[in-house]
Amino acid sequence: MTPDLDASITGMITAISGTRAPISGTIVDTLHAVPRHLFVPSAGVILTEAGSELVDRDGDPEAWWTTVYGPDAIVTQLDRGATDIRDVEGRYTSSNSAPGTVVDLLTQLDPDPGHRVLEVGTGTGWTAALLSHLVGDASRVTSIEVDQAVAEQAAKNLAAARVHPHLIVGDGAEGWAEGAPYDRVHVTCAVHTVPYAWIEQCRPGAVVVTPFSTGFDTDHSLRLVVLPDGSAVGRFPGYASYMMMRSQGPAEGDPDDGGGRRFTTKVDPRTITYAPAGACLVMSARTGLRTRLDDEKRLFLVDPGHAGQWGVAIYEPDGEPWVYELGERHLWEEVTNAYFEWVSWGEPGLERFGMTVTPEGQQLWLDAPETPIGPRRGPAVR
Repeated sequence: MTPDLDASITGMITAISGTRAPISGTIVDTLHAVPRHLFVPSAGVILTEAGSELVDRDGDPEAWWTTVYGPDAIVTQLDRGATDIRDVEGRYTSSNSAPGTVVDLLTQLDPDPGHRVLEVGTGTGWTAALLSHLVGDASRVTSIEVDQAVAEQAAKNLAAARVHPHLIVGDGAEGWAEGAPYDRVHVTCAVHTVPYAWIEQCRPGAVVVTPFSTGFDTDHSLRLVVLPDGSAVGRFPGYASYMMMRSQGPAEGDPDDGGGRRFTTKVDPRTITYAPAGACLVMSARTGLRTRLDDEKRLFLVDPGHAGQWGVAIYEPDGEPWVYELGERHLWEEVTNAYFEWVSWGEPGLERFGMTVTPEGQQLWLDAPETPIGPRRGPAVR
């Protein structure tokens, strides 16, 4: 039995609309014009409550189709291609993004016909095709992908869909100056530091939308508008969880040299692990640290700029929590101080925070650019 494509797309759109503001007619038309299944491989992985699960068109075509037009992101690469996708388990390194998140970012980007667009992270090619339809001319879309194998498959997907944007294999952090100036920059990987090249290659009034990782528990979308002086300013419109840009990948702690210090703490590590979005922004701005949760009990703190500088906070269900730190910085004290500073401000939510990006780096702020939080960070690749 051949699935009803129009009904499948309509069902996907209805499900998306049920959890957010109504989708614009332009984006609805685009989702119908660029079917998602053309950009999903025969085998992929989705994350369920039970863990990672294989979706296989050859083994169960009906379940594959239902997944494609369902709400989930579909992982298309494990361990940068070193692990076969059918093995299921591995580090997620490329995917076809969740339709709801795709709609959110395209809505925030708001591209118009005739706009020149830079996309960072081609992935399967689906969003490059959606952007091409939205601007009305695929030649005005430049999409850059760092992974050669991913880029080659995306090119095949786009050719099969008869959509032909300009495709580049390279580091998206550097942008693509040859296609500048851009009216929109659409990013499909998370960054901790916004590359100034994206701002520099835009005309005044251009919009940059990127997933932003605080380095703590929650990630967000960041929408920036480029100003005539070459800076960009914006806020965090909502939630967006994406894989990190490879050049800004997750920080790893160095091996333990045995010279660290261990101490107990009155603060339950889960207070920091599951802190609200506003607190995560403040802790990120104040400390510049990254975190990694290994399980429900072990929260790692890593200073990405200094080797040998890391710590771990351990939750003990039947005892007092404790911390082990390596290096000169008192990481746990810095993080908890930042958290309780956020509490003392009245626990401001995500909607009150913003960011300014200049050639010198990025600055987080509360309510207005005149009230910065923490030191300026960056710059990243320029």
